[in-house]
Amino acid sequence: MATPSNVTEIILLGFSPNREVQKTVSVLFLLMYMAIVLGNGLIVVMVMASKGLTSPMYFFLSFLSFVEICYCSVTAPKLILDSFIERQTISLKGCITQIFFLHFFGGTEIFLLTVMAYDRYVAICKPLHYTVIMNRRVCGLLVGAAWSGGLLHSVGQTFLIFQLPFCGLKVLDHYFCDVHPVLKLACSDTFLIGVLIIANGGSISVVSFMGLLASYVVILYSLRTQTSEGRRKALSTCASHIAVVSLFFIPCSFVYMRPCVTLSADKIVAVFYTVVTPLLNPIIYSFRNADMKNAMRRLMGRTGLPVDEWF
Repeated sequence: MATPSNVTEIILLGFSPNREVQKTVSVLFLLMYMAIVLGNGLIVVMVMASKGLTSPMYFFLSFLSFVEICYCSVTAPKLILDSFIERQTISLKGCITQIFFLHFFGGTEIFLLTVMAYDRYVAICKPLHYTVIMNRRVCGLLVGAAWSGGLLHSVGQTFLIFQLPFCGLKVLDHYFCDVHPVLKLACSDTFLIGVLIIANGGSISVVSFMGLLASYVVILYSLRTQTSEGRRKALSTCASHIAVVSLFFIPCSFVYMRPCVTLSADKIVAVFYTVVTPLLNPIIYSFRNADMKNAMRRLMGRTGLPVDEWF
């Protein structure tokens, strides 16, 4: 059972106590959020509408883009809205809800990136069996497993936070609610819960990272027998995925795979995995991929937009 708390509202300090600085940051977040929704939304629409993007890689990419939109939407809109209405508070229930969805979509993204690495392993190392192994049913099961894994991770983190008592005036030195800052607000010993939170998040990160690492070690080893053109195409595809994985995993590891302490750099690091990665995802996957660019040309051609000015 949850421990009773007399706190109903939490104050979010955001990036700066200076109102003008906070509004400037919010404008930047608004512009980035619009770009994230438009860019990732465009990938989802292109994959759904284009007959040339039917391979499992694009199937997984469309789900990754959808998750990126959802993940960024957990934190960015509230920051933007609060800055303009000059109200930087969140209810305790709203705070716990934000933690739930933050870890739900974040966990799902980690598992999706692992699934995409497995897809590249099968495509490069077992090309003759690729369509048999990665059939539609298997792809659907892998996506379902990614969502289920994210849900289990999030339920675990939220359940642990839900057990804590909160009492007195509570000020959170962050721009959204997350497990480590919220642990500091509890008026009880949080050592055991902190260890369990690290074990939950850390185990997922370590297992996923080892799976990713193993996939790319085998891929690089198998490229020795490929032609130079085959190696170039394989490395180009893998480079895009590795770039996204690095942008997401490195900041997340810095925040979640350490003792439950908060650092002044946490807010800046959080921007990378909540905003920068979703922002760069369409650029990394679309502008480096010939199939995506061709699909974008066809889509823009149907809408009557001047294609040549964009490509």
